[in-house]
Amino acid sequence: MSNLPHDMDTGGGATHEAVAEPNHLEALRFRVISQIAEILENQSRTQLYAMGLSELNHNVHQETVSKLLAAMATMTTDDSAAMIAMIPTMSHIIDSCTRLDHSLDLLFQQRSRQWASSDQHIQNLMIEFNQTLLELSSVLIEKDLLERQSQVLQRIILSHEHISQWKEFVQEILVDFYAIFPFNLFYIAFAEENGLSLYLYYLGQYPDEIRTKARGLLSQQMLQSIGLPPDAALDIEEFNIQCGAGIKTNPDIRMISVPVPNHAPNLAGLLGVAYAAENKLSAQEDSVIRAILAVMVMVVGSSKVLSRTLLELEYYAVHDPLTGLHNRRQFTEMLNYEVNRSERHQHEFSVLMLDLDDFKDINDSYGHPTGDTALCAIATVLLEHTRKGDLCARVGGDEFSIILTETGPKGARVVAENVGRALRELTITSAQGNRFHLTVSIGVSSYPTDGQTIDNLLEGVDAAMYKAKDMGKDSVCAFDATETRISIRETRDNAENLREALKDNRIVPYYQSIVDCQTGELYAFETLARLKSPTGETTSAAVFIETIEKYGLARELDLAMINNAFAAKRAGMDAKHPEANAKIFINLSVQEIQGRGILGYAEDLCQELQLPPESIVFELLEREAIGDMTNMRRFLTNLRRKGFAFALDDFGTGYNSFHYLRELRFEYVKIDGAFVRNILTSKVDYALVDNLSKLCQDLDILTIAEFVENQEIWAALKAMGINYAQGYHISMPRPEMQQTLR
Repeated sequence: MSNLPHDMDTGGGATHEAVAEPNHLEALRFRVISQIAEILENQSRTQLYAMGLSELNHNVHQETVSKLLAAMATMTTDDSAAMIAMIPTMSHIIDSCTRLDHSLDLLFQQRSRQWASSDQHIQNLMIEFNQTLLELSSVLIEKDLLERQSQVLQRIILSHEHISQWKEFVQEILVDFYAIFPFNLFYIAFAEENGLSLYLYYLGQYPDEIRTKARGLLSQQMLQSIGLPPDAALDIEEFNIQCGAGIKTNPDIRMISVPVPNHAPNLAGLLGVAYAAENKLSAQEDSVIRAILAVMVMVVGSSKVLSRTLLELEYYAVHDPLTGLHNRRQFTEMLNYEVNRSERHQHEFSVLMLDLDDFKDINDSYGHPTGDTALCAIATVLLEHTRKGDLCARVGGDEFSIILTETGPKGARVVAENVGRALRELTITSAQGNRFHLTVSIGVSSYPTDGQTIDNLLEGVDAAMYKAKDMGKDSVCAFDATETRISIRETRDNAENLREALKDNRIVPYYQSIVDCQTGELYAFETLARLKSPTGETTSAAVFIETIEKYGLARELDLAMINNAFAAKRAGMDAKHPEANAKIFINLSVQEIQGRGILGYAEDLCQELQLPPESIVFELLEREAIGDMTNMRRFLTNLRRKGFAFALDDFGTGYNSFHYLRELRFEYVKIDGAFVRNILTSKVDYALVDNLSKLCQDLDILTIAEFVENQEIWAALKAMGINYAQGYHISMPRPEMQQTLR
């Protein structure tokens, strides 16, 4: 590709001068008419001249005949004098005949000159006409070529599938395009967010040397053509289409490019083809290629714009356009899903219904724009006080709902109190500069204690919300109205106690064995947090983890677990314990995927303690991992770059688990124990675990089954092909890295 030309044509028209422009044809028409008129004029003059000579010849002929008859009559009289008198007459007759011969010679000479002139004019016209025909034929498209072009254009039909998968759609078009013109490379370049997105389609097989040169040269030329700086960010995608012959090393490559129209919003770009050929394109080929490229510019540009629009439509199909929260439709669907999920796994969850107090007065006093500002501020508060796995929705004008997953009445009451307090403390400023506050009445209903169907839960939470209003507004009321309010001070005291425990190193790791499901050999330890009281009792993380996350102590907990677990592994390696060779699984909080540097800290600690990073596996709950897909991808990329591995914990509890198997790549899947513990009694759970095992095998993902509580479950998992297992039947969590099979 080193011979790629630097004068790449990026215009939309032909590169050669047009040969049949209107001015050219008008000049030709004028010349033809002028020359034909001149021929006709010459013919007319010759005809008039001939008629004059013919009349002269006739008159002279009659005069000569008369004089000859008179001479003959005189000669019969034998009159010598009369005959002598006839001599001048005869001389006159001879002179007239001589002049007549001369006139005829002039006529023939004139006729010859006119014939020669007309012949030259006719030859010139024939040459001009022949040249024009050749020029016109060079720009006319043959019927076969036109039909093949039509076939390609007929395939270019936009549909929802084509728009959503426009890159694959381009490949389909290129196969037909190649039948018309055997090009070698097709490229699409778009300027997006100060960078260049370059899509390269290779028609045939190409060595890495050619691909590398194509990427480098094309990217620089495209950056220059689109007006981006040379150091702009590049995002290059390559595709291979098996319908070409490929390119030999260092060929003579030529390019044709067509720009995206200026009216396409935020889509500055180029489309084009590159081809290796010994001869230049004919005008017919150039015209057809540019015609197809022009159509593809519109198709690709429109597909990209429509693809964005479809994403926006899909977003607003389930979101409120003002606040960005989920809408009533999505809330209802997720509530139905949560009822079914909680029934299957015997989980609790709660629903909160929030109604603003006297919101109509705000609209009436300050105007609807200020009311909209207040609603958006409320949405922000709700998101700040809920977890990633929870769902916040705007279900009416000033009504909001929250689904708190795996949260019972007590936890829901805490959330409701915190939300109410945050809204009460929120200060909003109107467009006129007036400052005001909001209060909200909140109803709480929990599954299954307050209802086991959607209707019962909604009726209960609605009744509780109205009861809160009846109690004087700005309050929280549960459906049964029997619980007392959770003390905010008590919750804060718990958080401070946990902070002190972290400071005193009283939140420590316990280690549970993870074994090879087939052989029973030790494979790894999962690090589990335990809280030690000053008197020595230990408490499971399930009791305090929610408070840890709520009060921003998750990072301190993660650092404590990493420090203690790494140090324990180093000590085991120094003591040459066999368990020291096992991997360590460490739970991370969801905040750590936001780029807070925990991976860099772990990498530095590994270097300091001389621990191999590949022996460390970080794990994150599925519902937390999926909350921010963009940050999750970045997190996984950084994690693998540093040598660590990743496990997705509690797999199967999310809303769209299998979607994430496609979107994300990770080394381990830890199957939620709720599925595992029931595989011997539930055909559904057995089928789910069995099929998940097969799916992960196909995807080269290792599976770990949690909650292995007896030998029968272990045997069933072994028969399914599950890779690893952990649970109380295998080993209880212990304060040391020591395998103790039960």
